[in-house]
Amino acid sequence: MQTQRFISAVDHVVEHPEVWTRRLSKSKWGDRIPHIEHSSDEGDFWVVDGRSAPLSECVQLGAVMSDRADAPERWEDVPQSTYRPAARLRAMDTDGVACSVLYPTFAGFSGEKFGALADPELALACVQAYNDWLAQEWAGASDRFIPQCLSPIWPVGAAVAEIERSVRKGHRGVVFPAVPMHLLDVPHINGPEYDRIWATCQDLDVPLCFHAGSSVKLQFPVAPALSPELAAAMQAVTRTASAVFDLVNVLFSRILLRFPRLKVVFAESTIGWGTFLLEYADHQYEQDHCDYELKPSEMFRRQCYLTAWYDPAKINARHIGTDRIMWGTNFPMANSTWPESQTFIEKCMTGMSEDERKQILWENAAKLYKLEEAEGME
Repeated sequence: MQTQRFISAVDHVVEHPEVWTRRLSKSKWGDRIPHIEHSSDEGDFWVVDGRSAPLSECVQLGAVMSDRADAPERWEDVPQSTYRPAARLRAMDTDGVACSVLYPTFAGFSGEKFGALADPELALACVQAYNDWLAQEWAGASDRFIPQCLSPIWPVGAAVAEIERSVRKGHRGVVFPAVPMHLLDVPHINGPEYDRIWATCQDLDVPLCFHAGSSVKLQFPVAPALSPELAAAMQAVTRTASAVFDLVNVLFSRILLRFPRLKVVFAESTIGWGTFLLEYADHQYEQDHCDYELKPSEMFRRQCYLTAWYDPAKINARHIGTDRIMWGTNFPMANSTWPESQTFIEKCMTGMSEDERKQILWENAAKLYKLEEAEGME
């Protein structure tokens, strides 16, 4: 089977423990700095502003574990391909990945752990440390890494300033929690208070990226009696399914109408439900006599992107549009196709033309993230 190089539109970095301890002032913040604490009996714990969680619950990297249902309990057991750029490049090479669009892990897939911090100054400091680290140590190591910045969710002025600062440093997208009011006592995301953020993304021509699962309140709680394997599988499915709520809200919020050049990515969304949702949204739009200039499907096809990694692409692309789909590996999560992404591509893109494949595997992401210079990697 011939290796088909592609841009992975959804991958994750695992932040090493020194990202914040090296970059934040110990004299100012003390133990509120995000860090890892070690326990000889219970393994390592990830601690942020006094809130702790077992390392095994914070890192989802089953693709690089001997058993995909396992999670490391101690930092020394975390494979280097998740947090070292050089090791990641080798992992990408084994899978045919030319470039990798990066999302966080410890910070939450949409930065929601920092978004939930009550102290806006600490939240901003944590976000800035992550953004600087990603730009310097990952994007600085190779232009095959596509950095996306985190943003504080409040106040809006701080968010705008950090987005502008990060884009100047080379970030190509903005990762934002889809339901910020589930994290803090802030206005609904559809409110005009956030318009300066959407305007900034539009003016800077960087996509706004909502990763599925940024609000646990949108996901069905796992029963305690489930085995770890079943619990992990259920969490992965409900996390991805929660993207339905994120997209429906964006389509009916008028955000896309107010900002017609804003591009929105729904990361780890899958595409199988896209046909149903767009058809149903249009139907309900007409039934309820919504007074919008465009139907939901028309707004979607102008401004939105779904991401896929295991879905049959041909049947879904007929309705969603080949120009609205990007491919990914979800490395290093348990649902990742790594290191068998080539097999999945061949299976999922059966019956598609070479032009259609190239559009999904390369051109859409290259255009969105301005990677024209990456053509030589193809």
